[in-house]
Amino acid sequence: MASSKSSSSSSNRLALWFGIALLVIVLDQLTKVLILRAFNFGDSVTVTSFFNVVRVHNTGAAFSFLAGAAGWQRWFFVGLGLMATGFIGVMLKRHGHQAVFSLALSLILGGALGNVIDRLIHGYVVDFIQVHWDAWYFPSFNVADSGITVGAILLIWDELRRVRKS
Repeated sequence: MASSKSSSSSSNRLALWFGIALLVIVLDQLTKVLILRAFNFGDSVTVTSFFNVVRVHNTGAAFSFLAGAAGWQRWFFVGLGLMATGFIGVMLKRHGHQAVFSLALSLILGGALGNVIDRLIHGYVVDFIQVHWDAWYFPSFNVADSGITVGAILLIWDELRRVRKS
């Protein structure tokens, strides 16, 4: 009986973590559809003195890494995203009881899959959030990238907490 209850609890946690990843994917894809409908490539609208909404296409990875490659990078990043998905799925199944760690992985998973979907549909990732200060512009990003970044920060924070406890 305890095994069945533990298995059910584990399944519920796994559903929660995959649900969070799905929420990131849905928010990411919804915002990208809105941008694709409302903006032409390169369009930009100033929202505040430090924030613009733009439409840019990134054929590379973070900070346009490999954007100038001959096209093979699309499939490389799709494959990498799918391998990360499998790895994260295994980690969530094994460590779903660790809330901060699992939340971090869920955010990273949702972000990775959001960008994989873009690469499969468009051949590039749609970025639209641009922050800047005076003439300094941070590279444009999207909801998926935000999920990955927040997830990575949570992973670091969780590990620092774990080290402190030891």
